[in-house]
Amino acid sequence: MTDSRDIRIEDFNYELPEERIAFFPAAQRDHSKLLVYRNGTITDSRFDHLPEFIPEESLLVFNNSKVIHARLLVHNATGAAIEIFCLEPLYPTNDPATAFAQTGEVTWKCMVGNAKRWKHPLQITVPMGNKTVTVTTTKGDNVESTFEVTFRWDDTRVSFAEWLEHYGKIPLPPYIKRAADENDELRYQTVYAKHDGSVAAPTAGLHFTDNVFESLHRKGIDTDFVTLHVGAGTFKPVTSETIGEHYMHEEKIVITEALIEHLVQYIGKRCIAVGTTVARTLESLFIMGAKLRLNRPDPLKVSQWEIYDDAALREVTAAESLQAILEHLRAQQTDLLRGATSLIILPTYQPRMVQGIITNFHQPQSTLLLLISAFVGEQWRDIYRHALQHDYRFLSYGDSNLYLP
Repeated sequence: MTDSRDIRIEDFNYELPEERIAFFPAAQRDHSKLLVYRNGTITDSRFDHLPEFIPEESLLVFNNSKVIHARLLVHNATGAAIEIFCLEPLYPTNDPATAFAQTGEVTWKCMVGNAKRWKHPLQITVPMGNKTVTVTTTKGDNVESTFEVTFRWDDTRVSFAEWLEHYGKIPLPPYIKRAADENDELRYQTVYAKHDGSVAAPTAGLHFTDNVFESLHRKGIDTDFVTLHVGAGTFKPVTSETIGEHYMHEEKIVITEALIEHLVQYIGKRCIAVGTTVARTLESLFIMGAKLRLNRPDPLKVSQWEIYDDAALREVTAAESLQAILEHLRAQQTDLLRGATSLIILPTYQPRMVQGIITNFHQPQSTLLLLISAFVGEQWRDIYRHALQHDYRFLSYGDSNLYLP
């Protein structure tokens, strides 16, 4: 694994014509195409047939994070449009759930479009039924192309989440070059979304419907959930020649003790991640447990490279890792594991927790494509070539894949 940093991103390029990008969702969620890659063989199907391809005694793990109305369009005194994109909370807390419940004032890290025209505090008028909330926004320090933005509002009975839901817009990915409409409010959200916090959808889950869940459960396929709030960093392009020069974004993770006990039951069976966010979460969970077992410092924070640099971490088994986490939770008298991860999953990585993945088709030269290659190796080229030749739709609103290496 010593050559991981030398991986060249140009080796993960392919030609993606614009007409193959899905700018709108399929007419029906579970009628999107499904490409199945199993034992080196490609099969074309439709997503509502997914349960036919999932092996018995499998556990599917989903990300139940909910996309927030993170885009705010405000105008200054001269009428210039300024866009504020909320990324993550800073003060008085960096915990998304707590931040959304705040009343009166919060500070968030934000991207700001047309920031040079924002010289004085801006006001937002938010109609909320039979009342109106006035929000004053103040731009603070510029840090790494983002700003600290403080929001203050005049009705302390109203939470940040409530007025944001009324005023903000769903943040479609930058490659969907259109304004969000009413349909996106429903379709750029999974049917099982629960916990506010993501600024991008965990898109592999967009294909699931109640009917698909019912079919899975009739077959005896088990399901469970993690919460990883997807940040805008998921769209961050790799601009360096080698991956060793790329800075991976951090995302926060919340995992229940019940899920960890559930994962223990599936050791030696098959755990399938629904989406790259879940794959990253579960593999980060393994690293956290390995660090706890080996008494490494800061065990609940996974850095980008430590699994590649620390051979002892890689020698811990999945069972040992999960047991160490359970012991930690019981010692702390809590049933929630809260952590953060900057893990980058590369072709040299050997997955410890995940034995299959459901995902969409990803952008050329992206860290998500690198992650896919950790599961299917160089065969990703054949898979993507097949998809392009057989009219699959790509990216967030596109069609899906099931990889069972």
